[in-house]
Amino acid sequence: MKSIYKLSLVALAVVGLSACNQEQAVAKKVELTSEVQKEAYSVGASIGKYMSGHIKEQEELGFAVDRALIIQGFTDGLGDTTELTEEEMQTVLQGLDKKLNDKRLEQAEALAAKAVAEGQKFLDENKAKEGVVTTESGLQYEVLTAGEGDKPAAEDTVEVHYRGTLTDGTEFDSSYARGEPAKFPLNRVIPGWTEGVQLMPVGAKYKFVIPSELAYGDRDTGTIPANSTLVFEVELLSIEKAAAVEAAE
Repeated sequence: MKSIYKLSLVALAVVGLSACNQEQAVAKKVELTSEVQKEAYSVGASIGKYMSGHIKEQEELGFAVDRALIIQGFTDGLGDTTELTEEEMQTVLQGLDKKLNDKRLEQAEALAAKAVAEGQKFLDENKAKEGVVTTESGLQYEVLTAGEGDKPAAEDTVEVHYRGTLTDGTEFDSSYARGEPAKFPLNRVIPGWTEGVQLMPVGAKYKFVIPSELAYGDRDTGTIPANSTLVFEVELLSIEKAAAVEAAE
């Protein structure tokens, strides 16, 4: 814990000094000709870039950052004249960490609750549209293009083109954008996909609206918030039957 505390203190000071210098009319030009100079600059710059994100997040969470005191603390630390003991500072930083984590959790819970309400509203409205079918599990699908080929089983490997969005239209994944279709065993994806793609004959294109419980549930995947209802447009291009794959192996 002591080493983390020391790193955090130095890093915060680097960011604070950088922010202060940016406010000055003329910035000092650094010399980076020797390896030693480049090494020293790179250490400071990498720590500063890493910690600047944490300071920005702290401010966005509603907690003020006093850069002047960060600079003073850094100066006092270099001179070994700190106003607080290491134990006191460690306790303060642990308290700050807890406050930030509590605030993050509070915001995550609020976003998750909002996603549940918005997802249910979207499902209710989509369910009433002409051509939309709702399965027993709650999965909703619409046939955009009918196909005439075979339908896959859960154990089969499928090749598909797809586009995935949140209910507000934000795209989080697309094989079209990557320029090549995806290929995977159908029983190794989210339940909504496993169920839905089995309804499709080769050559078909369907639109699926997948409730969160058939997608990623209360997990936050980064690009997909917890409790998100997902919308996919899927083209089934081909099927590799499980028996054929096993025989080839």
